[in-house]
Amino acid sequence: MTEQVPDDLPACSIERSLQVLGERWTLLVLREIFAGRRRFAEIRAALDIAPNLLSARLKTLVAAGVLEARPYQEPGSRQRHSYHLTPAGRDLRLVLGALQQWGDEHRPRTVGPSALRQNKAGDSVHVAFVDDDGVEVPARDVRFVLNQP
Repeated sequence: MTEQVPDDLPACSIERSLQVLGERWTLLVLREIFAGRRRFAEIRAALDIAPNLLSARLKTLVAAGVLEARPYQEPGSRQRHSYHLTPAGRDLRLVLGALQQWGDEHRPRTVGPSALRQNKAGDSVHVAFVDDDGVEVPARDVRFVLNQP
């Protein structure tokens, strides 16, 4: 069950989402975790991000319930944390896939995409709107209807 947010937060779900995900580095940190990098040093090296920025992004994601910090300790070293996706974090695969798909279409590289979206069989997949019957709906036919209380 998803935790309810307090009534003093913005009514707009996009705005509430951006309070957690709106920093550029946040989505890149998530990309690295989806790629299997779970330790601070691995994420930092892959992104070449300043330690204070990475620490802040990880704290935000843990506090929001997107990541779970799990302690580990290498022999002879102090205790550290590895970062693992929660169900809320795993659901962000769609968000990252949609951003990747948009970038591939509207900001393509001449050498092609840096990553492909595939199913387990290796077939290409794309992010799309799907109705309750499982039928894909073209994005141009989807509208956002405001639901003001």
